[in-house]
Amino acid sequence: MATGAGCWRLLGLLYFVAVQHDRARGESVQRERLEQLLNGGDETSVAALAALRAGASYVVWDGTTPAESLARVYGRRLRHTLRIGIETSGLEQAVQRLNRYGGPVRLGQIQATDGSWIFMLFLDQDGGTLVTCTGVRQTQPGPPPSDTC
Repeated sequence: MATGAGCWRLLGLLYFVAVQHDRARGESVQRERLEQLLNGGDETSVAALAALRAGASYVVWDGTTPAESLARVYGRRLRHTLRIGIETSGLEQAVQRLNRYGGPVRLGQIQATDGSWIFMLFLDQDGGTLVTCTGVRQTQPGPPPSDTC
């Protein structure tokens, strides 16, 4: 069984196998539009918005995936992160919202400039509404650097 980063790659592959590409809907979502969508006020959206405004890279992929499929994938991620102690933000809530949503969703991703967090965005089919978002810490905070030479 895969662990750590290998598990995340495996789960990412599961997503790409499940995605139903719709090349006709290839319009991109602009940074300013993502900022508007992330103005929801929950803790994870606020953190993703702060990362985006600080110059984070982002992508919104073409194609959609059934929300139920993503709820199962991210439910496994939730159990995995809890088991090995990876810090997340809004993951449990994202799984619940995806289960309730029921329609097709587009995926987006924001990567913090320092690489410390990756936020996954779940948008409605047209990319006009944020269904939910979640974040996962990529690096563990370490001890402060020493002042010795």
